[in-house]
Amino acid sequence: QLQASGGGLVQAGGSLRLSCAASGRTFSSYVMGWLRQAPGKEREFVAAITWSGGRSYYPDFVKGRFTISGDIAKSTVYLQMNSLKPEDTAVYYCAAGAVVTYASRQYDYWGQGTQVTVSS
Repeated sequence: QLQASGGGLVQAGGSLRLSCAASGRTFSSYVMGWLRQAPGKEREFVAAITWSGGRSYYPDFVKGRFTISGDIAKSTVYLQMNSLKPEDTAVYYCAAGAVVTYASRQYDYWGQGTQVTVSS
């Protein structure tokens, strides 16, 4: 129901845009989020957006570099990632939940993940 794509290999300082296409149900009432998990680390929150009002939320370590946006007509959420750093290397997941939260366990629906690798 959530299909993430757009990952790949990029050099430090480069950019990638991830996409998350929703299908099978209406996610318009959900908060859409991006979270990531690096090897050996816990899954961490990266960004979230509310469809109603389009408010976005970011942790400090991506503010100014990552931008989340959504196209409700296409049921697609995007994550534009600029000025990428090697520490951004992780599997990136899109998710949907009832509330804006940094806690991955509170997201109800998950995409399959897409690998982002940033080389130094």
